[in-house]
Amino acid sequence: MEIFIEHFTIFVDLNTNIMKTSEIPQRLSAIRQFMEEKKLDVFIVPSTDAHLSEYPPKHWESRKWISGFTGSAGTAVVSKKEAGVWTDSRYFLQAADQLKDTGFELFKMGQSDTPDMIDWVVAQAGKGGTVGIDGLVYAAADAKALKAKLETNGIRLETSLDPFSVIWDNRPEIPKNKVFTLPENVSGESVKSKIARINAELKKANADGLIIVTLDAVAWTFNLRGNDVDYNPVALAYAYVSEKETVLFIDPDKLTDEVAGSYKKQGIKITGYNDIFEYISRVPANSTVCITGNKINYKLLQTIPASCAIIDIPSPVDLMKSIKNETELKGFRNAMIKDGVALVKFFMWLEKAVPAGEVEEITVEEKLYEYRSQQDLFVGESFATIAGYTGNGAVVHYHATPQTSQQVHPEGLLLIDSGAQFKDGTTDITRTVAVGKLSRQMKKDYTLVLKGHIALATAIYPEGTRGSQLDILARKFLWNNELNYGHGTGHGIGHFLNVHEGPQNFRTEENPTQLRPGMVTSDEPGIYRAGQYGIRIENLIVTQEYKKTKEFGTFYNFETITLCPIDTKPIEKKLLTKDEIKWLNNYHKMVFKKLKKYLTEEEKAWLKRKTKAI
Repeated sequence: MEIFIEHFTIFVDLNTNIMKTSEIPQRLSAIRQFMEEKKLDVFIVPSTDAHLSEYPPKHWESRKWISGFTGSAGTAVVSKKEAGVWTDSRYFLQAADQLKDTGFELFKMGQSDTPDMIDWVVAQAGKGGTVGIDGLVYAAADAKALKAKLETNGIRLETSLDPFSVIWDNRPEIPKNKVFTLPENVSGESVKSKIARINAELKKANADGLIIVTLDAVAWTFNLRGNDVDYNPVALAYAYVSEKETVLFIDPDKLTDEVAGSYKKQGIKITGYNDIFEYISRVPANSTVCITGNKINYKLLQTIPASCAIIDIPSPVDLMKSIKNETELKGFRNAMIKDGVALVKFFMWLEKAVPAGEVEEITVEEKLYEYRSQQDLFVGESFATIAGYTGNGAVVHYHATPQTSQQVHPEGLLLIDSGAQFKDGTTDITRTVAVGKLSRQMKKDYTLVLKGHIALATAIYPEGTRGSQLDILARKFLWNNELNYGHGTGHGIGHFLNVHEGPQNFRTEENPTQLRPGMVTSDEPGIYRAGQYGIRIENLIVTQEYKKTKEFGTFYNFETITLCPIDTKPIEKKLLTKDEIKWLNNYHKMVFKKLKKYLTEEEKAWLKRKTKAI
């Protein structure tokens, strides 16, 4: 089947300030009135949609709408007299700014003086009280834990309320955008083959069927892509896979005749998006249904007949999806070349434009989009560009708006984290560049971050190693100087899919997922000094087999696939070892070698200077 995406564009709302702060108190009053009518003492609003997405369609951006906080992670809680938002360290500075004068208090997760959210809910509701959630947008695992804690304290949980269907005027509709499919020369595997592999895993788990809820898992399984969510090329759909039949639950209007016909030929049944609930409620008695508790909404879990057994395990689809086949890896490498060419053009422009006074943070985003959009098979951004100058660079997930955008002056550091969706791969890269004179502290911090980046990139480790075991490599040099960063060191990357993908990662928290050949993960340590600057250096790395030995088994290492110079101006060379300098010089040799034939003579000369050995 042909792939028609040359003119397909992921729609992105560049204005993250989706409401005025002055409107939030009115919205708080509206939800409290709803709560009073429904006899609720507390209502909890998560960040997710019916598919537990990181980036939900605008119809489900309820937490943003009610609180004014636009970060991608956080939970809003409203009681009769108080309201709060719980979020993690990536968003402390952003949330503090956006929640000011809204009536919502910021609760910083992970801090010793921050109350546990459920404990706070218990205290607000009181014995005999009632707490409300919308089970459609609440992860089943979280809802079950919440219910158990509340019942222990004599509090009832009501799970079938959606106040936003009542109080949110002009609420965006559920998207009805057309979808498209990927041919095998892009995906590397047919839908039929994927379904056969899923059924083989179900047999191992003694399960009869698998409910697939998350949009990226549905997209991967059916080689399906769409335009329903900012940045992620996914479409609203559920699926059920079993030996008996495979069903795709999707609005039929989203399918072209060609796509529908193709699925029918492959034996896939197509039915309406919301039909999933009735279908699951009629699963044959005594069936064994496979789910993942934190990747299925509570409403859907409750529809599984009581006569059925439920197996709650990590989704086999997520692991399969994380291990890229050779076609996907080739696509990634092609995407990195295109991204690298665009970045050469961008950084050449930046170098001249900053001294001329032509650069604001928001200009950085616009220029990156301009240069990337000139590349073949470009579809859109893979996330909202982070361009943070001075103190804004210390806001981990900062996104410039017309109100916050600073001019970039020829001094200090500029942090730029950006990425693209190409038809053949997804990119994600962070570079922190010197735009002028630097302090001694800036140079030391930058070099410590670079040392951590190199340490992880050069790791050699035995088969069976988990990302949590390697995370210390990226932090060691910062920890030695009593420094740290509050986010993970790396996340999985989808193939022309979600830029944040599991199940593997690099974090201090334990994750049982073992690193396997074909997994593409980011390597992005950083340091953030509030009100001063932020530093992060990020490349994408692929797990690959390093060496097989009879005595100690198989070992793995990483291939770095991102192609862009790392700024050498901020480096304090005396802090680097000979091996670290060798790695950096070899990396720069590779960048120049792989990009040079795609550049003009002027661009090639510029890149030659930027990849010069130190």
